This record gives sequence, structure tokens and C-alpha cells, in this order.
Amino acid sequence: MTGTPAARRTLTLFRHGKSSWDDPGRRDHDRPLAPRGRKAVPRISRWIQAHLPPVDVICVSDARRTRQTLARAEEAGLEAREPPQVLSELYLASASRLMKIVRGFPDGAGHAVLIGHNPGLHELALSLVGSGDDEAVADLALNLPTAALAVLTFQVESWRAVQPGDATLSHFVAPRKLKAGDR
Repeated sequence: MTGTPAARRTLTLFRHGKSSWDDPGRRDHDRPLAPRGRKAVPRISRWIQAHLPPVDVICVSDARRTRQTLARAEEAGLEAREPPQVLSELYLASASRLMKIVRGFPDGAGHAVLIGHNPGLHELALSLVGSGDDEAVADLALNLPTAALAVLTFQVESWRAVQPGDATLSHFVAPRKLKAGDR
């Protein structure tokens, strides 16, 4: 019996842009992007387009700030082969819940993007990374800041086969690390 050959799969974990705390009475789920977040997201989106393979699938939390992050990224040209999926279960999801979502990606998807929240995204990234550039891994260990990306690559037959420690951290990109005009 011959299995499907392992394929390179890319998972981009994209934390939402900086959100506003201007209205203390507003529910967390309903907080919008702050001006800093609205500014950072297009730069990160352009970086994705310039440095990563085309996106097949985007899943986004149904929180206002994550949907606005997606909208700003799309305005800057980010697109996926499939229409984005807005998932209520991504809102403040745990790393284990996020892992179930990752394992449910269609096998035809070579590059998937999750737009969500900490601490779940950060914890998922830390659990999946088994190798990568030492400096990037050390930076990721400290934090996954707003509008930052952890780009993970896998050599697996199927998304269902993804296991903790399987990923190589190919990129860790935070808005503060991008210079003006960087792509």
C-alpha cells in the first residue's frame, strides 16, 4: 500500500491588528481596530503577497477586529482561492481547538491562513514549531504581537497528519520589524 507523498503545506497564523479600547463598556467581541491596527494590516498583507505562496483558504474569527483585519488585508490585495470562512469557534479559541481547525483544512489547500487571537494563536504556534531560524523562534517564544505573522511549513501527506513539533518556522513577521516600504 502506497500512501500519498508528503506535500509542502504552509500555515500562516495572523493575529488581528491592534484593537481599540476607547469604549470601556463595549463587549470584547465588538471592539474595532485602532488606527495603529488599520495602518499595520495592509503592510503585513502586502508582505504575505510578496513572500508567500498564493493563499487557498482563509479562516477568520467572527470578532469585529478580526473581520476588520481581513477586510483591510483584502483591500490591500490579499485574496484566497476559496471565499473566506468566518468561524465563531475561532473567537478566543484555545490551541487545541485551533489544531482541530487546522487538521480540517482540505488537502487541496497548500496555504491556509488563520486570523485570530492570542493566547490561542501564540500557543498553537509554539506547540507546532519544531525547527526554524533561531532568532525567529526566540522572538516568537516571547510573543505573537498584534498584526504579526507566524508562518509555519510542514511536509505532511494531509492536514490531518499535522502534529506538535512538525513545523518549521519559516518566517516571524511583526509590523515593527518592517521598514517603511518593505514588502
